[in-house]
Amino acid sequence: MASWGLSGPEPFLIAGPCSAESEEQIIETARALKKHGNASVFRAGAWKPRTRPGSFEGIGAIALEWLNNAKQETGMPVATEVANAWHVEEVLKHNIDVLWIGARTTVNPFYMQEIANALKGVNIPVLVKNPLHPDLGLWIGGLERLERAGITKLAAIHRGFYTVKPSPFRNEPKWDLSFELRTHLPELPILCDPSHIAGNTDFLQQVSQTAMDINLDGLMIESHISPEKALSDAAQQITPDALALLMKNLIVKKEDSDEEKIRQKLNNYRNSIDLLDDELIKILQQRFKNVDRIGQIKLEDHITVFQLSRWFEMMKDRTSKSSTHQLDKEFLHELFSVIHKFSVKRQTEIIQNNSIHNNP
Repeated sequence: MASWGLSGPEPFLIAGPCSAESEEQIIETARALKKHGNASVFRAGAWKPRTRPGSFEGIGAIALEWLNNAKQETGMPVATEVANAWHVEEVLKHNIDVLWIGARTTVNPFYMQEIANALKGVNIPVLVKNPLHPDLGLWIGGLERLERAGITKLAAIHRGFYTVKPSPFRNEPKWDLSFELRTHLPELPILCDPSHIAGNTDFLQQVSQTAMDINLDGLMIESHISPEKALSDAAQQITPDALALLMKNLIVKKEDSDEEKIRQKLNNYRNSIDLLDDELIKILQQRFKNVDRIGQIKLEDHITVFQLSRWFEMMKDRTSKSSTHQLDKEFLHELFSVIHKFSVKRQTEIIQNNSIHNNP
């Protein structure tokens, strides 16, 4: 994060209440965070996008004055969320240091372009949260729109994804999406928002530690001087004292070992994995040859590509072997779902290619 001109204790932390509710709440929370010295940036939402009208939607532009007062007293840079061009104009007018764009905004290219246009000529740090659903293209697209507007101080925030499945988390982490983002944009800093992933304070430590374990670049955590009185997202906010304890208990790990013996052991196991992966690829090659032969038989005998009973039978058999082979059942389900998906694709192509050949 030093490339932003922002620095502080490691790991990099942005902290503050979900929303600005009063000047007293903002100043007291900022003071408490400053006292502990963990946070590099103080955050609070001036505007809060809510699913339905009638709930607390933020104080508005007056909260930006409170943020400036907190900055003057504590010396911490301040950040808030923007969702449209007018928000950007107000934030720039009030000399806010860092902007972030929420998941409900990232999901809409029209909103992202509007914000990018409003930021042209102003190189301010901008954080972009992932969209509500796991769409990597939208996330990258939002970042690209800002980059084309001249913003060079960019970072992403991994805040989890909406899910209808039962989960202990408010938003499913889907950590693999952060890996994919880093593959596409290797120089981009990626922060984690444990508050929105967890949805309650019980899992904040666990999610924060996972973010450190997978080498993300920092955290954004919601902290309120009196969480029980918070007007939005009370369940996921912690006091500055609790946040200080969370940060103290974090184990920040190094990317590689300083010991030659350890590096050699790792390389030996990695080389073994490389050989096993080669064997896996050869086995998959043989499997898909059989898939193609089955596809040819289906073509000749006018059999449908997908048979539901076969699908259920196969998945039941494969996942039932998870305990015998000490493998995660969900992993086997996902693995064979992908294999089956591409098996169906190959057989469909065999039939389609035959149709094109016979009906030029």
